[in-house]
Amino acid sequence: MNYKYLAFLLFIGGMWFNDIQAQVPTLPLMERDSSDHIPGSGFSLAEKENATLIFSLYTTSRYLNQMGLNESYTDSFGRDFSLNRRNDFQFQKIVFYFKGWLVNPKFRYTAYIWTANTNIGLGAQVVAAGNLQYQVNKYLDIGIGIGGLPSTRSLLGQWPLWNRLDTRPMSDEFFRASYTSGIWAQGELADGLYYKTMLGNNLNQLGIDAGQLDNGFDTWSGALWWTTGNYGRLASYGDFEKSEKIATIFGGSFTRSNETAQSQAGTEDPENSQIRLADGTNIFGKNSFGDGIQLNSAKFEMASLMTGIKYNGFSLDFEYYMRWISKMQFANEIAPVEDLYDHGFSVQASAMLVEKTFQAFGTYSYVDGGSYGDPTEWVLGVNWYVLKNRVFRVSPELIFTDRSPVGYLSYPTLVGATGPILSVNLELFY
Repeated sequence: MNYKYLAFLLFIGGMWFNDIQAQVPTLPLMERDSSDHIPGSGFSLAEKENATLIFSLYTTSRYLNQMGLNESYTDSFGRDFSLNRRNDFQFQKIVFYFKGWLVNPKFRYTAYIWTANTNIGLGAQVVAAGNLQYQVNKYLDIGIGIGGLPSTRSLLGQWPLWNRLDTRPMSDEFFRASYTSGIWAQGELADGLYYKTMLGNNLNQLGIDAGQLDNGFDTWSGALWWTTGNYGRLASYGDFEKSEKIATIFGGSFTRSNETAQSQAGTEDPENSQIRLADGTNIFGKNSFGDGIQLNSAKFEMASLMTGIKYNGFSLDFEYYMRWISKMQFANEIAPVEDLYDHGFSVQASAMLVEKTFQAFGTYSYVDGGSYGDPTEWVLGVNWYVLKNRVFRVSPELIFTDRSPVGYLSYPTLVGATGPILSVNLELFY
């Protein structure tokens, strides 16, 4: 890795940002304090008596250097694989949101176009989706469309208000479900006590057409969490707001789904949630458990427990995961294994070094996959909130991974990766 060249680029970038900030007072369109803007509130395109339309933009860019990784890895079956390590810059992701309400402010809609430029040339590059929601009262909000199964805390709706920029900890990525078409209900049962429950098509429908789904409609996920202080329903990570009182969160979730080999998203489809062994093996892949052995279907169940605390710019979050794979049906009646159990956890910590400007963060992930491995991951990074709000940030981070069980083009880590990774990220959320 040419660190001198990278340092020069970061220095030039820093000078450019400082120059832009120095010019802000002279620009008439930016006389208002930029910290007043709420990320995601976007631009009002239309506001009529019976409807509104708002446009919002989210985009990220990333420099990624994986050249410090080992060139290959060996899985738990003794098979060797080469790693296609990257050293590139990508205009990583861009999302166009169109949202508002129709007829009644309680009847809301969201439509979005989502592109992943790391997947240029693949069918997974562009996704168009959305949902409709109606709030009966604070206890019941009903939705239909594409939504996140609330299998882990990162799927409760607070994205992208994470410590890491658009990246989950390794263990969260390994255990979680994803986004699918379905119906859901959510609300506040009592002061600070929230819930969400969803019935969907499968664990991840982004990249899957209707003909690939089975006819069970048996994917279900539910979460219940209690918060104090300023965590709120979305339960965002970190303490950017510098809480004056201690804020806490406690909760848990459970998810189940009958999955088939045909209903699995491709390895590079957006937000894919491949069901893998702890050594990174896709359980529905060809020859996953040996030559000529193919898993056709299985029952997926997982539970997570979460807790967190934040105060005066500091935060500490913990989540524990458990996963059961059962009712495994193999082709040719060859059954090398009847069921699987994995568990693991993630720890995230952060501290605001300079109020609303610089935040340091760190994460640790661990997965216990029994005889299939026990991968780990450390991450250390810094968030620079350029405009002193969450609209625009620069986030360099160092990742130290040991036999990562997850990885794809839009994720900074490779399956089987061991070694250091450098990632420098930029995010705009308007």
